[in-house]
Amino acid sequence: MSTGPCRHKETWWRNEEVAEAVREKKKSMEIGKKEKSTEAWKEYKKSKQNAKRVISLAKGKKQKECASDLNDPNHQNEIFRIAKQMVKERKDITWSNCLKGASGKVIVDEKGIKDSWTRYVEKLMNEENEWDHRIAAGVKDGPADCIRINNAIFWVL
Repeated sequence: MSTGPCRHKETWWRNEEVAEAVREKKKSMEIGKKEKSTEAWKEYKKSKQNAKRVISLAKGKKQKECASDLNDPNHQNEIFRIAKQMVKERKDITWSNCLKGASGKVIVDEKGIKDSWTRYVEKLMNEENEWDHRIAAGVKDGPADCIRINNAIFWVL
């Protein structure tokens, strides 16, 4: 059994059939771990496939229901709630709500955080780096060489 909070917060499609399939999968996984036999692992794999199938069918069924309820004013709030939940799940974290500044104080307002990042990046970009002269590099005259996609793939792989 896994520990900690639930990682799957998307529940708009979840129903009792899905819950039962997931419970069965977890139960067969525990049995497979205890017995460590091939039959038990085959049973776990079967229940895992079944759970995936049941979840997929439940999602599809709920999506069709939502699509048919789009024009019904009684169900619009539920649709907006589901859409908000889906957007929240797919949203990247692009900002921080607090930051420790150069002075050591915690900054919580948005303008202060932006100013602190601006100062940090300016300092970083304007900093002179010492060169130890161990690597010699000649100056290239003329335009840069054209790099083809095949060359890039070759060197990356």
